[in-house]
Amino acid sequence: MHDDIKAVAWDFDGVLNKNVVDGRFIWADSLEADLGIPVETFQKGIFDDLFPEVISGRRDLEVHVRTWLELSGHEIDASSLLDYWFVKDDLKDPFTSELLDRLAERDFLQVIATNNENRRAAYIERQAGFGSRVSHIFSSGRIGHAKPAEGFFAHVTETLGLLPREILLIDDSAANVRAAEALGWKGFHFTEETRSRLPAYLGLQGTGCQP
Repeated sequence: MHDDIKAVAWDFDGVLNKNVVDGRFIWADSLEADLGIPVETFQKGIFDDLFPEVISGRRDLEVHVRTWLELSGHEIDASSLLDYWFVKDDLKDPFTSELLDRLAERDFLQVIATNNENRRAAYIERQAGFGSRVSHIFSSGRIGHAKPAEGFFAHVTETLGLLPREILLIDDSAANVRAAEALGWKGFHFTEETRSRLPAYLGLQGTGCQP
């Protein structure tokens, strides 16, 4: 790892959480079988033109889901659907999880920097247990800006009290990595092709988990 890096900012979905395969969120693979809701219908209804307002914390996710459920006629209530979603989407990656723990053993400053609204950010922090594993969970819903917006990275930099070059972003989005690097951060684009190189990049050769 670069000697001047003082903090690692982990993206969540697709990095610490192995829930993205071939560009799709695999938690929804059983949505229709379990709840009778076709994946395509759910995606079209939830991830609509208003969803950026949800991600940035300006529209409550439960209200957003409830509105769609009422319009679509599905009988499940919004709270139950969110509970199902969050639990099914809790798919920690053993590989990156071990790297996070090994850095923690060295008392290295680590945070999560994620595009998630307030309710899922709270789930990640509490039920998924990451609140006790990192120093801070930065989420778009709490900040009011989503990656790759400059405001997201500026908030993290200011809160940590570090220089941009002292922060490393590990993210599966090339756009997010480019945006961070443009602001002076260091970046590691985490993909199926690059994940095996991450331990060496972090100075953690010899990890027991398979990449």
